[in-house]
Amino acid sequence: MRRGTFILVLLLALGLVLAACQRDQAPTPQAEQPQAGEAAGQAEPVKIGVVYPLSGALASTGKDLRQGVELAVDIINNEYPDLNLPLAKSKGILGGRPVQPIFADHEGNPDKGKAEAERLITQEKVVALLGAYNSAVTKTASQAAEQAGIPFLNPESTSAQLTERGFKWFFRTTPHDGTFAENAFQFFKDLNEDKNADIKTVALVYENTDFGKGFAALAKEYAQTYGFEIVEDISYSRNTQDVSAEVQRIKAANPDAVIFVSYVSDAILYMRTFKEQGVAPKVVWANDAGFIASGFLENLGKDGEYIISREVWALDLAKQKPLIAKVNDMYKERYGQDMNGNSARAFTGMLTLADAINRAGSTDPEAIWKALQETNIPGDQLIVPWEGIRFDEKGQNILGRGIMVQVLEGKYTTVWPFDLAAAEVVVPFPAWDQR
Repeated sequence: MRRGTFILVLLLALGLVLAACQRDQAPTPQAEQPQAGEAAGQAEPVKIGVVYPLSGALASTGKDLRQGVELAVDIINNEYPDLNLPLAKSKGILGGRPVQPIFADHEGNPDKGKAEAERLITQEKVVALLGAYNSAVTKTASQAAEQAGIPFLNPESTSAQLTERGFKWFFRTTPHDGTFAENAFQFFKDLNEDKNADIKTVALVYENTDFGKGFAALAKEYAQTYGFEIVEDISYSRNTQDVSAEVQRIKAANPDAVIFVSYVSDAILYMRTFKEQGVAPKVVWANDAGFIASGFLENLGKDGEYIISREVWALDLAKQKPLIAKVNDMYKERYGQDMNGNSARAFTGMLTLADAINRAGSTDPEAIWKALQETNIPGDQLIVPWEGIRFDEKGQNILGRGIMVQVLEGKYTTVWPFDLAAAEVVVPFPAWDQR
């Protein structure tokens, strides 16, 4: 063999030996690399989609809702041993994993609400959804969850029809408008019997989406049951710019009480037009929503006085339940304002959903669904004046109830039931020029 050929063969042999050694020393491949967020001992967050109106006419309401959710998440993800709330005494859920809310803005649009719900499910990979305030948007967004087979918890939409659709994955913590509509006429009856209010006739004024139309239909039934006459029935387009004609109709009908079902921009507009036209019925009663949103009194000031609204939360109830004051103090320190019914219900909804996921021991949808069905949170672990949270076969909480608040000296004050009242109800509604 020639010298050059021998050297070449020798080098090739050495190369093969080195390659074999490197293969033998290579590390064994891992079956799965750590997920993002798990490095340095960090647990993977549990993503929950939150669909609310964060811009547009309901932006101030959306802000209240978002803040309620954020405070609940802070309590879930950290330890607050002095709070008698679900998940407050431990850190995170499922063995220490933090809850991560993924917010989406539906702008009050049902089509966008459904699209955002679908995006959260397919792209953000959320394990459940929370929302969506507007009943019409909750209707479409929960359809997306139903089709995908993941839980949807609704803390604040009150259209009674939402729990009549036969959906498997839909759960609602708040009482619905069947309860609230009857409460309105029970309240009028009590005013007549205990306060000599002499209320006989009622006008209905409601925005023409599922929220308003559903409540109006129930109100007509309960008015007949309790012996009140509906003398005007006004349906209007949400986010309207002028209600002069509608208020003139109310003035002509001269009802003893007016029932409103309106979001915040409409609620403000109606009260300003009432003042302009000097309309002052004995009772102005609101089905919550825009009349308790933070933007209502911020815009109306003293012109928002004496409005009566059904509610699910009031700060003055802290005298009977100190937990309310503790949570409200945390909220006020963080956001510079008191909670309201919207933020309180969103707060309660997030705690309820996270508690179910934790009890499920898994993010598997079926396991979460089963845990939601088994929910039984006692009233002393809630900041709302309910007996507790327990869902029926339709997904409706059967332990909720309503109260009435009246704006007195700039504060929403409990006035009914009378045994819970923090102040005497002011009836009749004072004339504008006599305040």
